[in-house]
Amino acid sequence: MRRRTLLTATASAGLMGLDDALAATPAPPGAGPLDGRLAGARALYDQGAHARLVATLPGLIADAHSGASSGRGLDQARLSAVYSLASAVLIKLGSYDRARLTADRARTWAEISGSPLAAAAAARELAIVLRHQDHHGAARRLMSSAAADLEATGLRSDASAAAYAQMLCTLAYTAARGGQRAEALAMTEEARRAARNLPQAAPRGRLFAIGPAAVDLYAVGVHWALGDAGAALEAGKHLRAAQFPTAERKARLGTDMARAWWAWQRPEQTARALLDAYRASPGEVRDRPAIRHIVTELAERHPRVTGVRELHAAVTQTS
Repeated sequence: MRRRTLLTATASAGLMGLDDALAATPAPPGAGPLDGRLAGARALYDQGAHARLVATLPGLIADAHSGASSGRGLDQARLSAVYSLASAVLIKLGSYDRARLTADRARTWAEISGSPLAAAAAARELAIVLRHQDHHGAARRLMSSAAADLEATGLRSDASAAAYAQMLCTLAYTAARGGQRAEALAMTEEARRAARNLPQAAPRGRLFAIGPAAVDLYAVGVHWALGDAGAALEAGKHLRAAQFPTAERKARLGTDMARAWWAWQRPEQTARALLDAYRASPGEVRDRPAIRHIVTELAERHPRVTGVRELHAAVTQTS
């Protein structure tokens, strides 16, 4: 059986279990302190272990709902965070209808909790879903509102400053995907200013782990989305995987550069960048439909180009 088939079966089973949990919250398993388990789930996301993360979500949702019944804002914010994380991994898998549902729930619980950071995280996930569903205007308005709400708090901590920079990055990319060039470029520069005093490596456990290098990586995506592959490659030419603390971000550097190389019709560089991404986190290449599509096109159009066979085999063949 091919690895892709195995992954699909595993992920499908996990998604069925998640569907059940979303339809009717299961009894809480009480598997240990929620903060530690949520941190472990985020670590799975950072590793690109998407199927394993999906399998943990029903229990997390159940225990987070049980905790939120306390009526305390912190417990309600934790529940919002669980739903935001669910949305993030579902977006990776291309499961946008499920991600829309979990993002809506994340926003509801964030509003109940009164946490500005939880509200920002939930708004970001919903905006990304809306963008994938071609509701670009709604996504931009949502992100503009989220950024303004955060700015209104005064940004008195590094955590809130990082959240604001993240909102601006997501707004920039959302505007770019909607064809709003001037806004996309302006928001990218504003994000650079917002992040300039942030550390390159965010403290452990920070909700928005963004720094100057991460903003530059967003610039790669913004230029690619605007149709300027040359500018995207220029924006990313000094970025290195070592600048990013997680496997997910290291791989994202590879996949974003690969998209730019592919748009510039450079198959060998595309394959090399995707191999770098795969080595950092196989799931970031194997599980994302848009990236997997590039791998398929490379194999069909350029099977003899250096790296293409190795890449295609790594993604699709038996282990």
